[in-house]
Amino acid sequence: MRLLAYALVIFAILVPQASAQAQPTTEPAQAEAPAQTQGLDALIDIIEADPAGAALLARVRANALAEVERSSADETSDTTIAQQVAEFTRGAAEGVSASVQSVGDVVDDVARGLSGTGSDQLRSVTFDIVRVGATIFGVLLLLKLPAAWLSGKAAHQRDGARWLRKATSLLAAVVIDLIPVILAWAAGYLVAMLIANGGSGRLGINQPLLLNAFLFVELLKVGMRAVLMPRHSAIRILPMGDTSANYWSFWLSRVLSLVGYTFLFVVPILATNVSVVLASSVEVLVVATLTTIGILVVLQNKDQVRALLSAVVDKNRREGLAQIILPLARYWHILAITYLGALFVAWLANPAQALPFIVAATLQTIVAVVVALLAVGFIARFVNAGLRLPSDVKERLPLLERRLHAFVPKVLQTVRIIALAAVLLTAAQAWSLFDFVGWISSEAGQHTAGSIISALAVILIGFAIHVATSSWVEYRLNPNYGTIPTAREKTLLSLFKNAMTITLVVFVSMLALAQIGVNIAPLLAGAGVLGLAIGFGAQKFVQDIITGAFIQLENVMNEGDVVEAGGKSGVVERLTIRSVSIRDLSGTLHLIPFSSVDQVSNSNKDFAYHLAEIRVAYDTDIGVAKQAIEDAYDLLMETEHRDHVLGPLEMHGITAFLESAVVVRARVKTLPGSQWAAGRAFNEFVKQVFDQRGIVIPFPQVTMHTSKSQDPVGSVRNSAVLT
Repeated sequence: MRLLAYALVIFAILVPQASAQAQPTTEPAQAEAPAQTQGLDALIDIIEADPAGAALLARVRANALAEVERSSADETSDTTIAQQVAEFTRGAAEGVSASVQSVGDVVDDVARGLSGTGSDQLRSVTFDIVRVGATIFGVLLLLKLPAAWLSGKAAHQRDGARWLRKATSLLAAVVIDLIPVILAWAAGYLVAMLIANGGSGRLGINQPLLLNAFLFVELLKVGMRAVLMPRHSAIRILPMGDTSANYWSFWLSRVLSLVGYTFLFVVPILATNVSVVLASSVEVLVVATLTTIGILVVLQNKDQVRALLSAVVDKNRREGLAQIILPLARYWHILAITYLGALFVAWLANPAQALPFIVAATLQTIVAVVVALLAVGFIARFVNAGLRLPSDVKERLPLLERRLHAFVPKVLQTVRIIALAAVLLTAAQAWSLFDFVGWISSEAGQHTAGSIISALAVILIGFAIHVATSSWVEYRLNPNYGTIPTAREKTLLSLFKNAMTITLVVFVSMLALAQIGVNIAPLLAGAGVLGLAIGFGAQKFVQDIITGAFIQLENVMNEGDVVEAGGKSGVVERLTIRSVSIRDLSGTLHLIPFSSVDQVSNSNKDFAYHLAEIRVAYDTDIGVAKQAIEDAYDLLMETEHRDHVLGPLEMHGITAFLESAVVVRARVKTLPGSQWAAGRAFNEFVKQVFDQRGIVIPFPQVTMHTSKSQDPVGSVRNSAVLT
């Protein structure tokens, strides 16, 4: 009744003031005002007789006066940002001060409540709550022992089974864990009905508060144990060890009990039967305890979380995301403790508005981070697993899978950047730092978003065209499908691929810039002027391109040809519009710009000849030597080289007389590039036939002549003449 009277007085003080400011005063209201004022003054006098009531009225009047002053100040002048900050800090300080001052009134209110007329009722309520609490917790404790044994039995029987059996075991364990809670809650309700109001069966508000709090808290604990499974690692969902599961189960169960039983049972009981101030003090004590527990958990897991984040940084050190995670790994515990302290202060200052806002913003940020991590992980797994091309596609396009795999890191990096941007925007929206929803709904936001999406679409289309072009060139150059490409086709297709890539890069870049609002006309004009300047300043470069263009038009050489250009000879490995890459017989690669090429000698054009210039001694019968050479050619045509020979042996006869030999020349016509292999085999057969028929191939020789002569003293001297 005392609390009801206080509420009526506060209502009577505040409501007339608000109505007086909002509505004009009418004549009937003015006629009834003296009677209302007399009744209100009498009620105030009665309440002021009580010291606690007098203190409460003084506090209400002071708050009402301060509110009137604030509202009048707001109506007369516009508040600046500094004034708003000052008002907020003043309100926060007043809230904290009121919470601290209320602690001093708790003892007096409790003492008056216990010594007053309601002490017997309070003892009765307490006794009924104790009986119901003993019933539900006693039944729960008795039923938990067999439930734990049955749950362990179910988990042990399916240890190491497949996911379906594992899910069945998990469901059975959850049901077994849930049954004791339901039975204990039902037993508590039965006892409450039997003892309610002397067995009348009419329940008050106190026992249902305890029963509902018990059901809510224990159901949350069942769900928590279903996720962590601290006693049954075989059916645990999360990938964690037994120590971690038991650790988090210990702390979460105590936090759930503290929060649930306090705010769903203890606080309403105290506010109804003892004192509102005491209930508020208990709330402050519980929130302080929760903050302390959170700080302890953060400090206990400081090193573990730091090691986990450091491992992520080491794994992704080359990416920009690692630079964001690195300071978070070092100082995350400081940020967490600061956040918990700010949350506690905000709750003390304005629990009705600040706390729900902070909690809602935090939950939204956590959900955004979790969703982003899951999306990035799913896309990474999908991309890595989805790039296994069929075997027939690999045979036709052997480089396609490798080309796609080369773009996987870039795609994943783009996905990570998009996910990070989404998380930042969601956090900014949740904490009211940036109204992204309002901005994207506006005309400017839609225009910007459309421009970015259009630019990304242009880049994606350009990438698809590049992959398609490269794949077509690769398929056309594959000798296992279709017609075998010639050297000229290989050269032209390679040049087309390079030119197409450069063209795509230029056009896609220009179109993407145009989509995001960049005026590309000055860029095109600048590119023209820059190209003209480069043309004048880089004459050698222009000469390379012009000479290379004419070489390509005249089809002088292609990839795979054996040429001599710029003083180097070898196989053409790469041919561009500006230079040619030649690898010589020793394996050295020479890059020769076309401006330094005066002439090109191609040994692989249309056909080739093996020119055999064979030396025989002067005393050799030339007809026998020619027949031996023709017989060697016949032996050559019996080997696999006959497929590379294009015509009969051309016998030219004697072409030169040397000091010690006569040169007999013959020529074998072959396919381009086959003259060297066929020529080596032909030389071997010539040597073999010459040896069989005694035909001598001359080589430098030394002939020694000896003579005897007499010197003046009669001695004999040998002399030697070398020829």
